[in-house]
Amino acid sequence: MNGLSHWWRRRTLERAHRRFDPPSWDPFWAELPLLAGLDATEVTALRDLAVLFLREKTITATAGIELTDPMRLTIALQACLPILRLGLPWYGGWYQVIVYPDEFVPRHEWTDENGLVWRDDSPMSGEAWERGPVVLSWGDVEAGAVRDGYNLVIHEFAHKLDMRNGLANGHPPLHRGMSDRDWAEDLSTAYEDLVRRVECGEETPLDPYAAESPAEFFAVLSEAFFEIPARLRDEYPRVYAQFARFYRQDPAARLPALPASTPCEVGSPPRRSREAAGEDADRTPDR
Repeated sequence: MNGLSHWWRRRTLERAHRRFDPPSWDPFWAELPLLAGLDATEVTALRDLAVLFLREKTITATAGIELTDPMRLTIALQACLPILRLGLPWYGGWYQVIVYPDEFVPRHEWTDENGLVWRDDSPMSGEAWERGPVVLSWGDVEAGAVRDGYNLVIHEFAHKLDMRNGLANGHPPLHRGMSDRDWAEDLSTAYEDLVRRVECGEETPLDPYAAESPAEFFAVLSEAFFEIPARLRDEYPRVYAQFARFYRQDPAARLPALPASTPCEVGSPPRRSREAAGEDADRTPDR
């Protein structure tokens, strides 16, 4: 980076901090337990990313919700945790986050190859569009205050990372030195194991929604990686190792392991999240 570029980046960062810094950052760390254990350098880097994220992205309220600056920072901090070692350019090419107060019904329509128009009326907690916005339910964002493996923000932003090389398929663009073949083999083996267990009605230590598709597997296990990393490492160590190389982080080393908890039951309420145009959502033909 030449001197002019360094000066411009520093000036941009200073202006972003003046605009978005809260009176104190302490409440955010208290309310977001997945940030525990970050060292001083990582804390500074995450704060920098969060304010730059807010400078570059518009977070828009809809359906009557009133967004405050602390709410925007809560979203930004969680969104930037996965790119802490990757950088903000990984979220390049799109510019908006839309926030609903609770679940929403997007009512998407599309036409199949036979000319039949399909309509999706299922309520959603979040969705991520390729080259488009991320949409979040604030009620589900607030659930990030509990470290239980469910984090809507990380889920949807993992889809965004997955879409860096096209439609979400569970195989984001990997770093130099990582093997696409090893990634596909390790994640496919774990995915097939989870699908088998879910189809057999077994209880699983990870959210069974991950068995919906390879894209959801990557997003759900990304949540686990940042929220309940020891459980993911114990259950699928090869997936954890791949994620540690991809995200360039080792959350299991900084977050205390949670006590053994009740496994996720196959009959538990389903998530309602979508990547891209929602190919995996329940669909109703509009005749």
